[in-house]
Amino acid sequence: MPALEDEIKQKVFKSVYHKLMINVIFTGNWLQSQHARVLKQYSLSTQQFNILRILRGQHPKPATVNLLQERMLDKMSNASRLVEKLRQKELLERHTCPNDRRAVDIIITEKGLTLLKKIDEEQGQAGDSFDNLSEEEAAQLNDLLDKLRHSENNGNSPIN
Repeated sequence: MPALEDEIKQKVFKSVYHKLMINVIFTGNWLQSQHARVLKQYSLSTQQFNILRILRGQHPKPATVNLLQERMLDKMSNASRLVEKLRQKELLERHTCPNDRRAVDIIITEKGLTLLKKIDEEQGQAGDSFDNLSEEEAAQLNDLLDKLRHSENNGNSPIN
Protein backbone atom coordinates (compact mmCIF):
# COMPACT_ATOMS: atom_id res chain seq x y z
CA MET A 1 0.00 0.00 0.00
CA PRO A 2 1.37 3.41 -0.89
CA ALA A 3 2.40 5.84 1.83
CA LEU A 4 -0.07 8.49 2.98
CA GLU A 5 2.04 11.17 1.28
CA ASP A 6 1.51 9.46 -2.09
CA GLU A 7 -2.18 8.76 -1.50
CA ILE A 8 -3.11 12.39 -0.76
CA LYS A 9 -0.27 14.06 -2.69
CA GLN A 10 1.08 15.91 0.35
CA LYS A 11 4.77 15.67 1.13
CA VAL A 12 5.03 17.83 4.26
CA PHE A 13 2.98 17.84 7.47
CA LYS A 14 3.13 20.30 10.37
CA SER A 15 4.29 17.49 12.65
CA VAL A 16 4.29 13.73 13.02
CA TYR A 17 1.10 14.14 15.10
CA HIS A 18 -0.59 16.12 12.33
CA LYS A 19 0.33 13.36 9.86
CA LEU A 20 -1.06 10.77 12.30
CA MET A 21 -4.37 12.61 12.56
CA ILE A 22 -4.68 12.82 8.76
CA ASN A 23 -3.64 9.17 8.42
CA VAL A 24 -6.25 7.96 10.95
CA ILE A 25 -9.00 9.96 9.21
CA PHE A 26 -7.91 8.83 5.73
CA THR A 27 -7.63 5.19 6.79
CA GLY A 28 -10.98 5.29 8.59
CA ASN A 29 -12.64 6.62 5.44
CA TRP A 30 -10.89 3.94 3.36
CA LEU A 31 -12.12 1.19 5.68
CA GLN A 32 -15.66 2.56 5.68
CA SER A 33 -15.64 2.67 1.88
CA GLN A 34 -14.51 -0.99 1.72
CA HIS A 35 -17.27 -1.97 4.16
CA ALA A 36 -19.94 0.08 2.35
CA ARG A 37 -19.08 -1.63 -0.95
CA VAL A 38 -20.02 -5.03 0.52
CA LEU A 39 -23.20 -3.70 2.13
CA LYS A 40 -24.39 -1.86 -0.98
CA GLN A 41 -25.41 -5.11 -2.71
CA TYR A 42 -27.78 -5.76 0.22
CA SER A 43 -29.21 -2.22 0.09
CA LEU A 44 -27.85 -1.51 3.57
CA SER A 45 -25.96 1.51 4.83
CA THR A 46 -23.14 1.06 7.33
CA GLN A 47 -25.39 2.63 9.99
CA GLN A 48 -28.22 0.17 9.25
CA PHE A 49 -25.74 -2.70 9.41
CA ASN A 50 -24.52 -1.39 12.77
CA ILE A 51 -28.11 -1.40 14.13
CA LEU A 52 -28.61 -5.00 12.95
CA ARG A 53 -25.35 -6.12 14.58
CA ILE A 54 -26.33 -4.50 17.87
CA LEU A 55 -29.70 -6.23 17.73
CA ARG A 56 -28.05 -9.56 16.94
CA GLY A 57 -25.85 -9.09 20.00
CA GLN A 58 -28.94 -8.42 22.13
CA HIS A 59 -30.92 -11.32 20.62
CA PRO A 60 -33.24 -12.71 21.89
CA LYS A 61 -33.64 -9.75 24.26
CA PRO A 62 -35.18 -6.61 22.78
CA ALA A 63 -33.44 -3.26 22.58
CA THR A 64 -34.69 0.30 22.88
CA VAL A 65 -33.89 3.17 20.55
CA ASN A 66 -31.84 4.73 23.38
CA LEU A 67 -29.75 1.56 23.75
CA LEU A 68 -29.14 1.51 20.00
CA GLN A 69 -28.12 5.17 19.99
CA GLU A 70 -25.69 4.62 22.88
CA ARG A 71 -24.02 1.66 21.19
CA MET A 72 -23.88 2.94 17.61
CA LEU A 73 -20.49 3.61 16.06
CA ASP A 74 -21.79 6.77 14.35
CA LYS A 75 -23.22 8.83 17.22
CA MET A 76 -24.65 11.38 14.77
CA SER A 77 -27.02 8.86 13.17
CA ASN A 78 -30.77 9.09 13.67
CA ALA A 79 -31.50 5.70 15.25
CA SER A 80 -35.29 6.10 15.03
CA ARG A 81 -35.14 6.74 11.28
CA LEU A 82 -32.77 3.79 10.76
CA VAL A 83 -35.03 1.49 12.77
CA GLU A 84 -38.01 2.48 10.63
CA LYS A 85 -36.15 1.78 7.38
CA LEU A 86 -35.06 -1.63 8.69
CA ARG A 87 -38.63 -2.36 9.83
CA GLN A 88 -39.88 -1.62 6.32
CA LYS A 89 -37.35 -4.16 5.00
CA GLU A 90 -38.70 -6.66 7.57
CA LEU A 91 -35.25 -7.01 9.16
CA LEU A 92 -36.51 -5.99 12.61
CA GLU A 93 -39.77 -5.59 14.50
CA ARG A 94 -40.99 -2.86 16.83
CA HIS A 95 -43.38 -3.65 19.69
CA THR A 96 -44.81 -1.46 22.42
CA CYS A 97 -43.11 -2.38 25.68
CA PRO A 98 -45.59 -4.15 27.97
CA ASN A 99 -44.07 -2.52 31.09
CA ASP A 100 -43.99 1.04 29.72
CA ARG A 101 -46.39 1.88 26.90
CA ARG A 102 -44.28 4.93 25.98
CA ALA A 103 -41.27 2.73 25.25
CA VAL A 104 -40.73 0.56 22.16
CA ASP A 105 -38.97 -2.80 22.13
CA ILE A 106 -36.96 -3.55 18.99
CA ILE A 107 -35.92 -7.07 18.02
CA ILE A 108 -34.15 -8.48 14.98
CA THR A 109 -36.19 -10.85 12.80
CA GLU A 110 -35.10 -14.21 11.41
CA LYS A 111 -34.78 -12.47 8.04
CA GLY A 112 -32.37 -9.99 9.66
CA LEU A 113 -30.34 -12.75 11.31
CA THR A 114 -30.12 -14.67 8.03
CA LEU A 115 -28.97 -11.54 6.18
CA LEU A 116 -26.23 -10.87 8.75
CA LYS A 117 -25.02 -14.46 8.46
CA LYS A 118 -24.82 -14.11 4.67
CA ILE A 119 -22.91 -10.81 4.97
CA ASP A 120 -20.52 -12.35 7.52
CA GLU A 121 -19.78 -15.22 5.12
CA GLU A 122 -19.19 -12.86 2.20
CA GLN A 123 -16.92 -10.58 4.19
CA GLY A 124 -14.87 -13.64 5.16
CA GLN A 125 -14.62 -14.75 1.52
CA ALA A 126 -13.71 -11.27 0.29
CA GLY A 127 -10.66 -11.26 2.54
CA ASP A 128 -9.87 -9.19 5.55
CA SER A 129 -8.52 -5.65 5.20
CA PHE A 130 -6.14 -6.50 8.02
CA ASP A 131 -4.48 -9.60 6.52
CA ASN A 132 -1.13 -7.81 6.38
CA LEU A 133 -1.10 -7.29 10.18
CA SER A 134 -0.09 -10.00 12.62
CA GLU A 135 -2.31 -10.65 15.65
CA GLU A 136 0.33 -8.94 17.79
CA GLU A 137 0.33 -5.86 15.53
CA ALA A 138 -3.49 -5.78 15.51
CA ALA A 139 -3.54 -5.92 19.32
CA GLN A 140 -0.93 -3.15 19.50
CA LEU A 141 -2.89 -0.97 17.07
CA ASN A 142 -6.07 -1.53 19.11
CA ASP A 143 -4.23 -0.45 22.25
CA LEU A 144 -2.83 2.65 20.55
CA LEU A 145 -6.23 3.68 19.15
CA ASP A 146 -7.81 3.18 22.59
CA LYS A 147 -5.05 5.34 24.08
CA LEU A 148 -5.64 8.03 21.45
CA ARG A 149 -9.39 8.17 22.22
CA HIS A 150 -8.65 8.24 25.95
CA SER A 151 -6.56 11.41 25.50
CA GLU A 152 -9.69 13.19 24.16
CA ASN A 153 -11.57 12.31 27.35
CA ASN A 154 -8.83 14.01 29.36
CA GLY A 155 -9.30 17.26 27.49
CA ASN A 156 -6.27 16.76 25.24
CA SER A 157 -7.49 17.29 21.68
CA PRO A 158 -5.52 15.45 18.98
CA ILE A 159 -6.08 18.43 16.67
CA ASN A 160 -3.31 21.03 16.82
